[in-house]
Amino acid sequence: MASPAGDACAFVLELPSDTRVIETAVAYLVDRLRAYDFAGSRLNLNFRVGVAEALANAMIYGNGSDPEKRVRVEVEVSSQAVALQVHDEGAGFDDGCVPDPTLPENLDRAGGRGIFLIRELMDEVRYEPPGNCVRMLLRREHARRHAAGN
Repeated sequence: MASPAGDACAFVLELPSDTRVIETAVAYLVDRLRAYDFAGSRLNLNFRVGVAEALANAMIYGNGSDPEKRVRVEVEVSSQAVALQVHDEGAGFDDGCVPDPTLPENLDRAGGRGIFLIRELMDEVRYEPPGNCVRMLLRREHARRHAAGN
């Protein structure tokens, strides 16, 4: 089945900095991706968890849970992948300064687990300076196999 609008589709969500909307927003995005034949465990696990973590980070840390600030989600779906950008209105941060939550000395520390999960679940992750926008790419299963040379 081809995508409803040809090979690619793009859309934008504007969300309040309210973590109560994350589940609904992620469910909406999953439904939209299913309309473009994006399915399977990469959608149901990788996408759901990665996007939920990115939204929570943007709302809580980026926007400081300020109800006046918004989170913008830009999505592009193609035959090969889904690319997302999650922007917050915060000052940003240096993702290189976030401690590795898997190191023994950091196991009891708060912070860093969401970024770790995003990096583990998505195929590509990049924080844009000044650190208030994360770009994520999740390849479709067939595109992932092809990229790996299988």
